[in-house]
Amino acid sequence: MGYEVPHEGPALSQPLKVLIVDDEASQRSGLAAMVSAWGMSPETASDGNEALQKLGDFAADVIITDLNMPGLDGFGFLQRLRDAGDMPPAIVLTGFGSIETGVKTVHELGAYWFLEKPIQPGTLEVLLRRAGTHAGLRAEKRILERQLSYKGSLGELVGTSPKMQEIFALLQQAGPSKACVLITGESGTGKELVARTVHALSPRRQGPFVAINCAALPETLIESELFGHEKGSFTGASERRAGCFEVAQHGTLLLDEIGEMPMQTQAKLLRILEDSRVRRLGGKTEFEVDVRVVAATNKVPEAAVRGGHLREDLYYRLNVFHIHLPPLRERREDIQAISEALLGDLNRKHECRVTDIASEVLQALARHQWPGNVRELRNVLERAVILAGEGTIEMNHLPAFLQNQAPPPPAGTAAPAPSAGVQTPAGAPLAAPAKDAERISFQIGTTVEDAERGLILRTLEHTRNNKTRAAEILGISLKTLHNKLKEYGAREYGIGA
Repeated sequence: MGYEVPHEGPALSQPLKVLIVDDEASQRSGLAAMVSAWGMSPETASDGNEALQKLGDFAADVIITDLNMPGLDGFGFLQRLRDAGDMPPAIVLTGFGSIETGVKTVHELGAYWFLEKPIQPGTLEVLLRRAGTHAGLRAEKRILERQLSYKGSLGELVGTSPKMQEIFALLQQAGPSKACVLITGESGTGKELVARTVHALSPRRQGPFVAINCAALPETLIESELFGHEKGSFTGASERRAGCFEVAQHGTLLLDEIGEMPMQTQAKLLRILEDSRVRRLGGKTEFEVDVRVVAATNKVPEAAVRGGHLREDLYYRLNVFHIHLPPLRERREDIQAISEALLGDLNRKHECRVTDIASEVLQALARHQWPGNVRELRNVLERAVILAGEGTIEMNHLPAFLQNQAPPPPAGTAAPAPSAGVQTPAGAPLAAPAKDAERISFQIGTTVEDAERGLILRTLEHTRNNKTRAAEILGISLKTLHNKLKEYGAREYGIGA
């Protein structure tokens, strides 16, 4: 029966503080000399009682303790620390050679690991560094938990709604693990930000974070981007090139829009996830990679599997942790917190001094359906920050489509019945609308261009961003709708097609 040595994480930036507890003076001094030689900072104690006193002034990252000592022995010492709820990772030294003693120490007393005497210096050094990384992760987790409880945020993610609180809790569980994560949600909900948070919460956070958009690459190039290629492997391959898996070594790789990846490439990806080995295009040998994969898609993954866009076996391999980001319209209570959080970044970007958002502006933001989600909200606020320059964002800093929204009906007032026709700016009725249409009114003076834009955006809101259905209602082709949205996005709002 054997025990696997814990996984090694990134090195700590500060010298590791190690408390050595042993009743034998020669053993203490020998361990202290080794720890110093490894660039760590040691402190020693002769028994558990002295160690407890030393911990008052010496904030140990890791403890090395013997079990059998006069006075307060190793068992009692670790029990005191465990009961106090502030126990650093402890490596226990035992001279009995008993696996039962080590297992009891690890599982019952919460020790990090155990070693039998005489110890092997190389093994102890590796364990100390890994235990120190573990301590750093625990400390960062406590900081994030405090931040979460005070501000309703996790890293750069913001939200006090119940749905976001559930996501924060899941991220704190998924982040420190090695498991794959599948992130779903509409475009603009912040899937890449969630992936970066997973990376920041993991032991790989000091490694690279690499993102690739599978939908943005031609099918002929995606395998080269992912796996790399050898010189001469295809026309134009003038030199060897590392792929994303190599670049992301010891870090995290985000595969955005995984449902757009060609099926043949999905099969190769599945094999890499299974055995952690990659072969460059044109290469003859495979090499091992240590990369955590996070995938994202704006499709419903089960529907993508049924439609033949996503391999079922790859879906199950990626879907260890599934994090679904709700659209902004389903968590309107977060709009104010998100808006206030964005102000600081936008002020720095544009060298502005905006300090506040007027209450009527926040009400207008809360009424909008936000088909472009947080991305659209950011673009609206970016425009407002530039126009305001300093002070408070007022209604006149918002785009026309937000200024001209109908106010919400008074409490208890029934919604108006659907009209028999769409109204022109002058008030003349047009032909009866298609099924699922609703009345949309514009003020006198509205330009045809603004009316068209408002009609398209409101129709998208009505269809919950279903562009195919919106095009049917509007009586235009899907290609025309995409072109219109690209035009609006390029001009002002950043709404993607």
